[in-house]
Amino acid sequence: MHIAVCVKQVANPEVAASQFRIDDVAKVVEPMAGVPLVMSPFDEQAVEAALRIRDALAGTRITVITLGPDSARNVLKHGLALGADDGVLLSDAAFQGGDGYATAVALSAALRKLGTVDLVLAGRQAADDDAGLVGIAIAQLLDMPAVSFAQDVQIADHCVRVERVLDDGIEIVEAPLPALVTVSNELGEPRKPNLRETMRAARKPVAVWSPADLALDAAALGRVAARAVTERVYAPVKESRCERIAGATTAEQAAQLAARLREAKLI
Repeated sequence: MHIAVCVKQVANPEVAASQFRIDDVAKVVEPMAGVPLVMSPFDEQAVEAALRIRDALAGTRITVITLGPDSARNVLKHGLALGADDGVLLSDAAFQGGDGYATAVALSAALRKLGTVDLVLAGRQAADDDAGLVGIAIAQLLDMPAVSFAQDVQIADHCVRVERVLDDGIEIVEAPLPALVTVSNELGEPRKPNLRETMRAARKPVAVWSPADLALDAAALGRVAARAVTERVYAPVKESRCERIAGATTAEQAAQLAARLREAKLI
């Protein structure tokens, strides 16, 4: 059994918004110097889902794969420290500046190069832009079934069995392998790297692939391949107004407040 987990390096989502700035020219949000870069939390849970499958199926191999600058090697090392077996970094200037579709094109080519991959896992969305596009686009490009918002992933009888999170409950879906599954936070807390795996991670292989390694045209990747057009990036203006509710007694004040809430159609 071979599982590939697509992961992304993002600025730590726990950092305060004041630690980011908007580049009006490039139309991007950039973290200030010193903001730590981490694996997107949803992707951590995708790695955890892969590890749980390996716990149940001995002999399962896990590959973590990411696209980004050389610094993105750190999220691969984190995945290896969690227990993955090897990593792949897609790093080249031609890959940069793309949108979810352009990223999916590069990752799907890398998955083809890996050979037989029985299951592709990814986070339900990235913690920076929350688009939730890349995983499903990879499935489309690789012509494989996709199941989203998984809170449990199991393998049985050459199929993947997924519990999907719905607004009003869950549903159970089965799909034949190979397949792609996006993992939600309802999966539960991912495990932490232990000392043994952290030390082993330094010796685990990480391949670095360029567009040439994937037989892709560098001139048709990244920003050139992007299909989304960003019109503007800005911080929304928040306006608030405080009004004191009059009344001789608390009962009168409560009645006045209820009336105001009804007028505003809030109750």
